[in-house]
Amino acid sequence: MATKTIARGASRKAAEIPVRNIGHEDLSLSLRQGLDDFLTFRGDIVFAGIVYTVIGLAAVVMTTSMPLMPFFFPVVAGVGLLGPVAAVGFYELAKRREDGEQDVHWFNFLDVLKRPSVDDMGMVAGLLLLIFFAWLIAAGLLYAALFDWATPTSIPQFLQMVFLTSRGWALIIGGAVVGAIFGWIVLALSVASMPVLVDRNVSAAQAVSASWRAAHANKGVMVRWGLMVLGLLVLGSIPLFVGLAFVLPWLGYSTWHLYTRLIDRSALPSS
Repeated sequence: MATKTIARGASRKAAEIPVRNIGHEDLSLSLRQGLDDFLTFRGDIVFAGIVYTVIGLAAVVMTTSMPLMPFFFPVVAGVGLLGPVAAVGFYELAKRREDGEQDVHWFNFLDVLKRPSVDDMGMVAGLLLLIFFAWLIAAGLLYAALFDWATPTSIPQFLQMVFLTSRGWALIIGGAVVGAIFGWIVLALSVASMPVLVDRNVSAAQAVSASWRAAHANKGVMVRWGLMVLGLLVLGSIPLFVGLAFVLPWLGYSTWHLYTRLIDRSALPSS
């Protein structure tokens, strides 16, 4: 495995969590270990995945009403921005398995709310929620700039506006660029912050700082990880979001194992 701890200089704060450099093979290993976690729990936690699938479907139904139809694609794409919040329960189960607990069930998913740092998890979740709303505003402004808030009267007309006009393709390209920026920000802020808050009793500021530094210390690897996550979320969303019931738990467990490679846990306080 290609992980190595980044040396801390004399100017570093004592409370700063040290991060590691990892390699591309760590991504594949994290995915394999995440799948093993999912299969070990016998798919019981698919219950949580179904809950988020239903939430996603509800959001889609809301955005297919006429006034909100321009937000259909931003909302669907924005599901990934809130994924780290949905995954905290999977981190809880992965940690319990790592600690050697034998009697672990799907309802332990909610035991994450008993962690000492639950308030700090709420702070990070609030930050991600703000970023999600900022993404919707940015997407709305882009749509307004190109279509002057024109409201389609039907789904076929909306799809024609988006896919069969030059302004529609400008919207797609511009949205992809803006979405990539928001996606990187969320990935950098959350890839290790939520897992470390489940794992240890640290502050939200420490967790977010460690995640941000870990992501920027491994930009190439993290970009590949982000593309892999995006691809899996797209595949899971295509059949009416049903596949997310499998993809979300798998990615949740896999992110936990990626966190254990990104962060030097030996320097963390015990939980």
